[in-house]
Amino acid sequence: MGETTGEQRPAKQASLVKSFVAGGFGGVCNVLVGYPLDTIKVRLQTQPKPSPSEPPLYTSAVDCTVKTIRNEGIRGLYKGMASPLVGVTPIFAISFYGYEFGKKIQRRSADGGNLTLPQISIAGFISGMFSTTVMVPFERVKCVMQVQRNSGHGMKYKGSLDCAIKLYQEGGIRSSYRGVGATLLRDVPATGAYFGVYEFLLRRMTPEGKTREHLHPLSILFAGGMAGVFFWVVAIVPDTLKSRLQTAPEGMFSGVFAVYRNLMKHEGPKALFKGVGPIMLRSFPANAACFLGFEVAMKALNAILP
Repeated sequence: MGETTGEQRPAKQASLVKSFVAGGFGGVCNVLVGYPLDTIKVRLQTQPKPSPSEPPLYTSAVDCTVKTIRNEGIRGLYKGMASPLVGVTPIFAISFYGYEFGKKIQRRSADGGNLTLPQISIAGFISGMFSTTVMVPFERVKCVMQVQRNSGHGMKYKGSLDCAIKLYQEGGIRSSYRGVGATLLRDVPATGAYFGVYEFLLRRMTPEGKTREHLHPLSILFAGGMAGVFFWVVAIVPDTLKSRLQTAPEGMFSGVFAVYRNLMKHEGPKALFKGVGPIMLRSFPANAACFLGFEVAMKALNAILP
């Protein structure tokens, strides 16, 4: 590889503000493309365990999709989307801001030199910590809204805002931020893999003597999609625990490790991977759209504000 590929031109560093704005736009693209499969994923992860004489509520991702559309219409696949769509702009904006911040502080210690892939992953770890601070309440509302029809208690919440208000009224800030430890357990290592894989693939695909601005959009889509796949390879187990914790009745679990012990005792290791099908189906197109949206927005911002 040549000296001008990928991350190898410090002069082309993105500003924190531009990363923030472009990251928010990328996040909107991610949600619009991937939300229906996210709904299926959460419903599979949180469906109640059937008694020995009863079949499971959903036998597969296809069965869950068919039953959701039959019982709730197409809109059922988008239940709770208002929460992540409103929250996704600051979440992804902060994620990309944190990533750029992580790169900048490491460049200072490297005298402005080019970052190695392990340093890129460390910047991803920092990004995961940044985004968790905003993400947890929105994730809590999203998961509760996605599964409330399966709870057996009717439609308790009229919408995402109503859900957020009632969760806060019931348990204060601790209720809204339930699952923060599980979210950190998921997002810190997974975001390191996310940005590390994306950067690695961009560097490999950038022609010698060129920069990533010369890459075809299909290359961006491929790198972004694969980054999403690797994110979920790392994140699937803690994500299952997070979903169980955030949708459980108040007081049922003391924390993420209590969820793990309960799940192992009653359902076994396979339950940790419920929803893996829709997760992997969703991860590639949603994150391909996210990174393409980010790169397009960044290019537009650089043209408007050089």
